[in-house]
Amino acid sequence: MATTPSRKTEKKLDSKSSTFPVVAIGASAGGLEAVKKILNNLSVDTGMAFVIIQHLDPTHESLLTSILSKQTTMNVVEVTEHIRVDPNTVYIIPPGKDMAILDGHLTLLPRTLQLNMPIDKFFISLAEVRGEEAIGVVLSGAATDGTLGLKAIKEAGGLTIAQDETAKFQSMPKSAIAEGVVDMVLNPKEIAGELIKIGKHPFAKKNLSESSEVGNDDYEDIQGIFQQLKKKTGVDFNFYKAASINRRMIRRMLILNEPTFKAYG
Repeated sequence: MATTPSRKTEKKLDSKSSTFPVVAIGASAGGLEAVKKILNNLSVDTGMAFVIIQHLDPTHESLLTSILSKQTTMNVVEVTEHIRVDPNTVYIIPPGKDMAILDGHLTLLPRTLQLNMPIDKFFISLAEVRGEEAIGVVLSGAATDGTLGLKAIKEAGGLTIAQDETAKFQSMPKSAIAEGVVDMVLNPKEIAGELIKIGKHPFAKKNLSESSEVGNDDYEDIQGIFQQLKKKTGVDFNFYKAASINRRMIRRMLILNEPTFKAYG
């Protein structure tokens, strides 16, 4: 009898197939214009996949795919039951559903009758299976959906972004910012620009878990960074697990757009 893979196995499978970042964009009231601006200013070859989690009326057919297809030449797809995630593609949640990412595929889930938080649910799922390759973006919206999800992404080593004061409804981005889980606060055009920069970064071209295994050429530069940190903090980071420290530095390098450890130091 065939066995159903466990959650842990699914995570492992997804990690092996994970070779590009996945950008999850959460939006609610007033967020559509921001999503359109991001897509309109994105290049079509970032090497990333984009997943749009928009609060939608479950009783009405969504026109989001048609609307957003006019903003980009990337393929824009409304997610069906189980669809593989590919780079340079935009995926949209359908109305009346929640969504998760499992084993490299987007999977639809029945919406619960409790308080609906589809952005948090997807962000947390993304953090669990993509880790450092997860990028979460919270745009305009009421309430707090997205805050817990950005926290999960940040704790997993991914990058987090919130819309600035240009958000028509500021509750969602301000909630995440106040919680201290946001790396960058930007307007939609700037968000697109940062995503383009991150996509071009040498460490974004491969799995960050692989990137943490630095080569001999980087060793002296990393030791130089450790020496600076020891002078300022008194802490010797040579006693910490190398892969974990390297991943944290690489995360900061992506945020600051520094291409090498030498430049970062």
